[in-house]
Amino acid sequence: MATKNLTLFPERADSSPKKVREDLRPLADLVRPAEWDDFEGLETLDKPLVGQLTSGSGRPPSLVLWGPPGSGKTTFAKLVGRGYTFPFVEFSAVLGGVKDIRDIVAEAKRFDHPTILFLDEIHRFNKSQQDALLPHVEDGTLILIGATTENPSFYLNGALLSRCKVVVFPSQSNAALSNIVGKAAARAGVSITGEALSLIVEMACGDARKALNLVQDLHNAAGKGQQIGSQELKKFITDSKILFHDRSGEEHYNVVSAFIKSMRGSDPDAALYWGFRMIEGGEDPLFVIRRMIIFASEDIGNADPRALMLAVSTAEAFERVGMPEGKIPIAHCITYLASAPKSNRSYLAMHEAMSAVKENPKVSVPLHLRNAPTKLMKNLNYGAEYQYPHNFADGELREVQYLPDELKGREFYKPGESGLEKIIKGRLDKRR
Repeated sequence: MATKNLTLFPERADSSPKKVREDLRPLADLVRPAEWDDFEGLETLDKPLVGQLTSGSGRPPSLVLWGPPGSGKTTFAKLVGRGYTFPFVEFSAVLGGVKDIRDIVAEAKRFDHPTILFLDEIHRFNKSQQDALLPHVEDGTLILIGATTENPSFYLNGALLSRCKVVVFPSQSNAALSNIVGKAAARAGVSITGEALSLIVEMACGDARKALNLVQDLHNAAGKGQQIGSQELKKFITDSKILFHDRSGEEHYNVVSAFIKSMRGSDPDAALYWGFRMIEGGEDPLFVIRRMIIFASEDIGNADPRALMLAVSTAEAFERVGMPEGKIPIAHCITYLASAPKSNRSYLAMHEAMSAVKENPKVSVPLHLRNAPTKLMKNLNYGAEYQYPHNFADGELREVQYLPDELKGREFYKPGESGLEKIIKGRLDKRR
């Protein structure tokens, strides 16, 4: 018995490709600028390059567009394609590989002028896939425009990267986002108050696509023509269970405080919750990492000097891998800092020393601690009677005074009993 082919979609008489109806297209695509004049943030980019591309003059260079999500990379590439008469091909590195590149190149070689290839998510291509692009960029068959959210230095082959100009896209400014959201709301028929607009911009954290998606969700929920104020927006956020972290309001400082105090109180579970509440709510992960670097010195200090090393390494690891994998070293660091022995003795010593400096800003350096690079200085007893500690058995000279006479006997650093600081305390007690 013959079997009928199964399909998720019913057969249609007209199977030719159609454009999605405008009212069903994503708002972010509907309001995408079609002209350079409508592109927000152009003034932050390479001015000579922008001048060439907006005028459509000459042959555009191969480019790598590097920046966070929603910063305008795709729109920029599409505008380059519109501005030149060369064939323009869009391709995502997520969806294909070397075979697809070969097909694109074969088609490009049919013309006597180059093809502009916009390769989105170019960092997804491995070394061999990137190598497949190299000869065709080299001989001019392709003008490559690659877009990436990851650092090109770590993800692109040196040979390919050397043939491309890297354009760094910053996150959209609040002013740019306000303009983008305002135009999108007008297009969607949504009236948004100034206060609600500011909240949307704050939630977007520089990501235009995130802001536009929120406007579309508001339009779908509220309907055309209804005004959206801050209260309506907050209710929608609550009802939709959207994570919202107000980076400039009181709640920001409350959550940061809870994060720091949870680490200080050696509660890794609470520290993880508050830390990722910020990150999942849209906070810049580097802000969280900076707070951990400070915490490692202020609250752990010499009780475990490895804490500062790990916090700094976390910043480097995050720069290398980006999101979402960058969350893993952040969690690693949070749990280590929260679980480590604590000491703020170095931090307190710093403040005591700074107070002493303010009280005694111009005391003289004792003669035995001064260098004597000239004969005159030696004659003035600079460096006289200085004893080199390494010439002694334990490397310590208990009778030597290093503070000036005005501060003789002052102790700024008073180590505690936690972790490695207990050992440091024993050594200093012996010396003092």
